Amino acid sequence: MSEITLKPGRERSVRQQHPWLFSGAIDHTSGDPKPGESVCVMSFSGEPLGWAAYSPMSQIRARMWSFDPNVCIDHEFINNRIRSAIQRRASYSGLTITDAYRLIHGESDGLPGLIVDRYGNYLVLQILSAGIEFHRDILIELLIAASGVSNLYERCDTEMRALEGLPERSGVIHGSPPPEHVTIHENGLRFQVDLLHGQKTGFYLDQRENRQKIRAYAQDAKILNCFCYTGGFSVFALAAGAESVVNIDSSADAIELARTNIELNRLPDKRNDWMVGDVFHELRKLRDRAESFDLIVLDPPKFAATFAQVDKAARGYKDINLLSFKLLKPGGTLFTFSCSGGVSPALFQKIVAGAALDAGVNAVILEKLGQASDHPIALNFPEGEYLKGLVCRI
Repeated sequence: MSEITLKPGRERSVRQQHPWLFSGAIDHTSGDPKPGESVCVMSFSGEPLGWAAYSPMSQIRARMWSFDPNVCIDHEFINNRIRSAIQRRASYSGLTITDAYRLIHGESDGLPGLIVDRYGNYLVLQILSAGIEFHRDILIELLIAASGVSNLYERCDTEMRALEGLPERSGVIHGSPPPEHVTIHENGLRFQVDLLHGQKTGFYLDQRENRQKIRAYAQDAKILNCFCYTGGFSVFALAAGAESVVNIDSSADAIELARTNIELNRLPDKRNDWMVGDVFHELRKLRDRAESFDLIVLDPPKFAATFAQVDKAARGYKDINLLSFKLLKPGGTLFTFSCSGGVSPALFQKIVAGAALDAGVNAVILEKLGQASDHPIALNFPEGEYLKGLVCRI
């Protein structure tokens, strides 16, 4: 049996059931564990504290499987975790309006580093930790049995894999490959999703509840949707009676799919303008032309993949929010988001407040938004609250 022994006093986070153990907390390792192998976590005094997946290449040196030292991390243990996660989704009333949702959400479902999203008859997996990689074959078998979905596609093409010493990989795991675009349903609207090359696993499932919220603000509004991707917010806004939407994204392919999604829902494309370009530059051009909008959506990609990038990310968030406040009409509304895990909700609010101050506007927060309910946040893992959103009004 392999073990890792913590430094004196460093067992506190484990006793509080936080699932991550950083390299600096570990005194020594015994037994020469392989990457992803389960190790017993010991206090400096020799007390067993639970079981973790060992990752020698990562700063997160071990991810806790269980805080019970008497369990066995085996086929039955993993099967119970998978089935529990799936059963919880079955009880979420908010998922009755969609056939696309997150089935397993990593640490918050007791499966550290595993993301599984369902798109109709397809499951898309992201394996982001050495521990999940170690058990990959068993996971595939158990997922098929527990979900009843036999088409599995792997999107392990994220830079987070490198932090675990894992190579990037994509492709069919089991069953049939997905078509170029899969059509999903959400709140009475339809979207085509690119599972093969799209952002994340193809669609921003975590924004589902916020897309629905924008309906209440969109009627008769002149809207600017920045980082529009495949047009999620735009489709919902137009369906709610928006006067017009200007869509900006750096990807021409995403813009083309956004246009397809508007057509798919029989919404008038003549109410849309399309801009392929860098949002930072395009916002400045709009400012210089003295454009103004009733509602602006800022849903950028992750600016800070690690805590070391937070300062740079904060400057980016400050810039786009400041420019957006200047582009809003009096009484206008800003939907602004951050999906950077290293940017806390408190820091994000502080950044947006500073942007309003520098823009010379008075603004209030009407609503605080977060990720959809199928992306749960475990109380012992606050890092799981990665998506932050504010609805602000001038």
